[in-house]
Amino acid sequence: MNGVPITRAAIAQETQNHPASKPLDAMKAASTALVVRELLLQEARRQGVAATPISDGEGRRETEEEAMIRELVEREVVTPRADEAACRRYFTQNPRRFRTAALCELRHILLPAAPGDAMARHEAATVARALIAQLAESPATFGALAEVHSACPSGRTGGNLGQIGPGQTVPEFESALAAMTVGVVHPEPVETRYGLHVVALDRRIEGRDLPFDMVRDRIAEWLDEKVRRTAIQQYVAILAGRAEIVGFDIAASPSPLVQ
Repeated sequence: MNGVPITRAAIAQETQNHPASKPLDAMKAASTALVVRELLLQEARRQGVAATPISDGEGRRETEEEAMIRELVEREVVTPRADEAACRRYFTQNPRRFRTAALCELRHILLPAAPGDAMARHEAATVARALIAQLAESPATFGALAEVHSACPSGRTGGNLGQIGPGQTVPEFESALAAMTVGVVHPEPVETRYGLHVVALDRRIEGRDLPFDMVRDRIAEWLDEKVRRTAIQQYVAILAGRAEIVGFDIAASPSPLVQ
């Protein structure tokens, strides 16, 4: 790039910082990052940028080159801050983003069975259905049955799992909870990778809308960062247009110009 080579070894090393499902995608992202870094470094040197390395919140200290790039970007890329109107507009247009998660209070009895063990799963399902039938007659015995039958540590507290929100359990368990009625035991065993579950939903706590004042600062930070990243990408694109880049088309790169 402008006569400065970006070696295969450098790309291989940088690839470690760009995990991807396909090695080629990681290599492309690494190549883009190195080209962008070199573009910014060369521009910083051209302008005679001088900067003192600083440490981040985790105590990691910048290298001199990182400090130069930071100083260049702070000097050259100036963006407006999100005002009250922009924050309120985003808040109004995205109400679901600013709502607490719904929670479920539940109990379960786990009958363990490995995913590939058909016999164990069949036996666990048989026991689970027998427990469900028993609970239909005597709902108050759930805790005692959990203590006797459940392989989960929660069995010691009557199967109580407390409050569970989205993403806190396996998808198949969440799907079952979404379809359940409060105050009843699921009519069929719930099957997961861990085995078969007898599940009782005790309470559903609906999410609540958060007030604008509580999320205003978070919205402003997100909008500011979005504008800043777009501006940096445009600045890098301008530098790339002036540079002589051989063997790599930065305009065609699927990776963001700024990571």
